[in-house]
Formats: sequence, C-alpha cells, structure tokens
Amino acid sequence: MKYVVLVSHGRLAPGLHSALDMLAGEGREDILSVSLENGMGSDVYAENVRKCLETVKPEDEILLFGDLVGGSPLTTAANVIAEKNLLKQTVMIGGMSLPLVLSAVLMKDGMELKELPEMLIPEAREELKEFQITGEDSEDDI
Repeated sequence: MKYVVLVSHGRLAPGLHSALDMLAGEGREDILSVSLENGMGSDVYAENVRKCLETVKPEDEILLFGDLVGGSPLTTAANVIAEKNLLKQTVMIGGMSLPLVLSAVLMKDGMELKELPEMLIPEAREELKEFQITGEDSEDDI
C-alpha cells in the first residue's frame, strides 16, 4: 500500500486529514496524520509518529508531507522512518497544502512513488493564486 502521511505543527495535519475525508472519502486507511502540539516534547512527538506508522509494513511506500521543510515535525518523522528502515520507500515533501495532498491521495496509486513529486509540486504551485471577484455594472443595478 502507498500511504500518505501528514505531519505538522499544531492541528494542521489532522485538519487536512479531516478535509481529505470529506473530499476523497472518509475512513481511508491509506491516510495517516500526526501533529506536534504546543508544549509537546520531541520524544513524545516521536513516539506519536511511531504509533501513527504502526500499520506501515516493510513492503509499503510512504508519501510524507510536512508543513515546513526542515521543521521539527518533518525532521522527527524522517528520523522515525529511518529508524524503521523505511527511507528507501519514502518520498518527503515540505510545504503541504490541501490541493497538494488531495492530488497525492487521488493520483498516488496510478504512479510510481518517485515520480509523484515531479507531478504534484508544479500542480500545487498552479493552485496558488489570488481569488478575485469581478462585477460588471449593469443598467439594471442602477
């Protein structure tokens, strides 16, 4: 199985997980999330990551998304993944967003793990844009 694992500061990862439940189907076993809560020690967070990854088997693959490249949640999760000898079958991406992780969930099973960042990152960048409402005055509005 290919897992999408979300890690973050605060409640971002569980919040994205909840949004994915709405958009990609509730109760999916291939989406996992864990967060570093305010005041939580790194040892407690690392143990939470270990618990989160309990279902991942050596033959599985992981697409790991973190909120910040180099942030504690992502680096700690990477250390736990290394500890479990799963680095070779893991791809890590920092700067997660809903469009990025939704595309990952929907596309991951149709692509090789190592190809996913090439497709996902440009697509996520394209989704980042200003939203503008344009209204045209009409004579009926006067």
